[in-house]
Amino acid sequence: MTAKLPQLPGGAKKSGAKTSANASDRLRAYQLHVELEWVYPRVWRRLLVPTTIDLSRLHVALLWGTGWQGGHLHEFVFADASYGPLEPDWDLPEGVIDESTVTLEEALGARRTFLYVYDFGDNWRHKVKVEKTVTLGAPLSLALCLAGENACPPEDVGGAPGYQDFLEALADPAHPEHDELKKWIGRPFDPAAFDVAEINQWLNHTQS
Repeated sequence: MTAKLPQLPGGAKKSGAKTSANASDRLRAYQLHVELEWVYPRVWRRLLVPTTIDLSRLHVALLWGTGWQGGHLHEFVFADASYGPLEPDWDLPEGVIDESTVTLEEALGARRTFLYVYDFGDNWRHKVKVEKTVTLGAPLSLALCLAGENACPPEDVGGAPGYQDFLEALADPAHPEHDELKKWIGRPFDPAAFDVAEINQWLNHTQS
């Protein structure tokens, strides 16, 4: 897929969290390093997100920025505080705070790292580190991917151990599960594939 890097949008959407960001706040962004734990080859992304983004929109940024398709529950963990989504017919577990009520800046406080868990079955754990805070030339609505390496694992592959087994089977035509997994994935899969322009196309489409 051919895609152009999106221009930074001219205006930021209002956050659902309680915040009164002024014009200068809207130009501040965190540079985040996001890496999947226990996955080899290493899957990581470097993203810019507004400091005032609420966690429900940060979930979308991390989801598309990594390359997931969505459809599973998730959770943010900041030290001893946990945040999650309000879903129809599903109550937040005890002690878990509605993610739409807090911004990333508020959840971080003085911390510079947190955990984003996607799909409780496969247990994809994303370690997120704030590398620095930058000032943008124009407000950023959702996120911008700056760099990264390697493909996002397939959904429902069985977590990090299942992904390792999947790669071994796919690389070996003599493996007893090679044909079955090749049929299951249904498309060519290159674990080294990464296209920053394609990721930004998804992010830009999501925020438009």
